[in-house]
Formats: sequence, C-alpha cells, structure tokens
Amino acid sequence: MPEKTKRPHSVYTLLIEVGRKQGDGLPDGSTGAALMAYASGVDEAEAVRETVAILKQADLAPLDVSGYGTLEERLAEGHDISDDEKGLMQRALDENSVIIAQMTPFYEDAPKRH
Repeated sequence: MPEKTKRPHSVYTLLIEVGRKQGDGLPDGSTGAALMAYASGVDEAEAVRETVAILKQADLAPLDVSGYGTLEERLAEGHDISDDEKGLMQRALDENSVIIAQMTPFYEDAPKRH
C-alpha cells in the first residue's frame, strides 16, 4: 500500500453560535452564546466538522458556524489581528486542535413596560 501523503493543515477562524442544553455550563439566564474559535484542518469544512464534534462532546448545542478564513485570508481582507490572536492560531496549528478564544453569552432583552 502506498504511504498516505499528509496534507498540510491551516487554521481557520470560526464564529459559532450555540443554544442552550442541559449541562452546557453557560451562565444562568443566558439564551446561548457566540464562540470565537481557531480550528486546524486541511480545509475549512474539516475545521468546522471537528469544531462542531468537540462542542457536542462538551455538551454544547452548536446552531450555526460562520467561517472567516485563514490568517493569510484575513490579513488580505484587511483584518487587524493581534499578536495574541496569532499566537492562539499557531497553537491550534501546532496541536492540531480547536482553541476557543472567546465566549460571549446572549441574554434576552427584558420586555419593556410602557
């Protein structure tokens, strides 16, 4: 059997919206959250699949994933990327992993009284 050629990985920036699920660890009163992640993969589709699988294992309920591309693609689009962010991306690549960089909980606005 010929040896499999290892395809190079890139790191993709993903924004994942999660809903509520029992045991998800999100703050009380939140209706869900947005997660910013850096995920390694041979392409963006693989990075998304791996991220969704990991989030499900962590008892989170992924609803939607938006991809923002690789570091090179983001720089070409004029995104301002901090050294900290670049470090997290490099870590995701080095560890062939998914790094959750930020979590922002969502809350329902309280009904307005007239």
